[in-house]
Amino acid sequence: MAAHWILLCAFLNCAGWVLSACSALTPAGYAITSLIGIGAAYVYSRKTGRRLLPPWNGRKLRRRFRRPFPLAFLVLAALAFVGGALHAPSNYDGLAYRVPRVLHWLAEGQWHWIHTEFHRLNVRTSGMEWVSAPLLALTSTDRLLFLINLVSFSLLPGLVFSVFKSVGVKPRAAWHWMWVLPTGYCFLLQAGSIGNDLFGAVFVLAAVRFVLKARSSRRISDVCLSILAAALATSAKATNLPLLLPWMIAFVSVWRVWFARPLVLAALLLPAIGASFLPTAALNLRHCGDWTGRAAEPVSIGGGPAWLYLLNNGIMIGLESFAPPVFPLAAKWNAFAAKIMPDSLGELLRKHFEATPAAWRLGEMQTEESAGLGFGVSTLLAASLGSVLWRRYRRGPVARNSATDRVARLVCLSAWVSLLVTLSNLGLSGVTRYCAPYYALLLMGLLQGAGHAEIVRRCWWRCWSFGVFALAAGLLLLSQARPLWPAEWALHRYQARLEQSHLGKRILAVYGVYGQRADAFGPARKQFPPDASPLGIVTFDDPETSLWRPFGSRRILHVLNGESAESIRQRGLRYVFVSVEKLREPWDQWLRRVNGRQLQTFELRLRAGRRPFEWRLVELLPTGQSQPVSPSGIETIEPK
Repeated sequence: MAAHWILLCAFLNCAGWVLSACSALTPAGYAITSLIGIGAAYVYSRKTGRRLLPPWNGRKLRRRFRRPFPLAFLVLAALAFVGGALHAPSNYDGLAYRVPRVLHWLAEGQWHWIHTEFHRLNVRTSGMEWVSAPLLALTSTDRLLFLINLVSFSLLPGLVFSVFKSVGVKPRAAWHWMWVLPTGYCFLLQAGSIGNDLFGAVFVLAAVRFVLKARSSRRISDVCLSILAAALATSAKATNLPLLLPWMIAFVSVWRVWFARPLVLAALLLPAIGASFLPTAALNLRHCGDWTGRAAEPVSIGGGPAWLYLLNNGIMIGLESFAPPVFPLAAKWNAFAAKIMPDSLGELLRKHFEATPAAWRLGEMQTEESAGLGFGVSTLLAASLGSVLWRRYRRGPVARNSATDRVARLVCLSAWVSLLVTLSNLGLSGVTRYCAPYYALLLMGLLQGAGHAEIVRRCWWRCWSFGVFALAAGLLLLSQARPLWPAEWALHRYQARLEQSHLGKRILAVYGVYGQRADAFGPARKQFPPDASPLGIVTFDDPETSLWRPFGSRRILHVLNGESAESIRQRGLRYVFVSVEKLREPWDQWLRRVNGRQLQTFELRLRAGRRPFEWRLVELLPTGQSQPVSPSGIETIEPK
């Protein structure tokens, strides 16, 4: 199944760029492309005699999932599916720029450099977006997008087992960890979400898996799948680029395989480029003069000393990995962290890091925006390593494992080098989430040796593992983004009691904001005039997706700070929805400059950790007509 997923995602990435070049990024374009892809797959299957899909073996699956570890994973996958099916997507980055950028492209019929100050819409990699585009184009809804990550989650166990075994991890240890590792919160919480870290992690594992498999199979097809998977890993997220190092070490080791079939690799060159980060890098270079896109946006990456990034990111990984899944004492910890942090260090961190890592802050509950491996897997891993080291100390030195060859050791070691490169440049919040594609490659070197195969048979290890599964299931049930308990009813019933404490108010705010995030602008959108399409918006990093609903009924165009009234009108805009906070000039001055009339005011809370902000709907008056600016008599609407 991993091979089918790689081919499908590579095909959709290439199809997206080709359709854009032909100005055919439309439902009809995707329908025709889908028929061509299915036809090509059918012809290939008939000529080679290979099945398009692996045979279904229900008896084998029933026998597998009768065992406790696979059954526990199946339960978690089912819970993730139910959460994704019941709740609309609420991942903030997805709603703020990943889904909107696809909607902008579909509205234009092609990829284009979007007229905006929020340049994540332009400079970010587009691997997952091109897989999402046909679903959005053909269904006009984002409710099915979680299936992309659900498929990725289901592929994790097999890939983990294969990669671990290829680098010398004992089969028994690899088998147990293939079920435990996916319970890491960075994987589990995104299984029913539209985040793109899990999506990239699968291709990182697949790239290493197929190239290591080619060492024994000597098949050029495995090398080709590995190249496509590596390309997709880079297009999924730019922070995956350092992970090309372990892949490249393994790729060089099979040089006889690919050197013997140079024409095949030459034919694969264009599809691999289309599925990789290279098109985005070239477009970034053309439009903002920097292939990374940093020149277009003020992000906290680089600029400080490497030791500072390594130190603080290491601290944050430790804190976020071992913080309990539900942490009611987070506020007390945050106050304590502010006291113990040296003033000189705090000043440096505030200069080079975003607010959360600069203050060592933790949240009350693990969320998909910041989660790493999480408390369960981290404590089990620490206990396993400690037990193995203690057994080695008691038994004395042991002979080196000859089954682990030099290439495998270099692959394991280079994964840590890649991690250090990433951590030495990253100043963003949620560093543990950005490291999600790294975890499996980091663990495989730590789990080598016969000691781990013995430990997984111990009663304490198995009991601890089931505790990890139980914690993971509990977190899925309580998740703010997709609660699987009657959260809305319970919070409404006990609202008065909860409002009597700080923690209770925080619970109400978090569940309330997450519950309405998928349609955060719904209360305002319902008040828009019927002819408010296209609608201009003055915004930065807000969940824009809500303004497009229902998809296809309205087009959104960004209005820049300082953009002239003439330029705004030339783009066909009559109404502009303005975030007052994001304006860089006084409100009255801006309103006079664009010659507009304020219609309504809305108080919208888009983030749980911040107060509601004011948004105003403005009608642009015809040229030559003016109206006095007066804020009196304006209706204010608050979200329910």
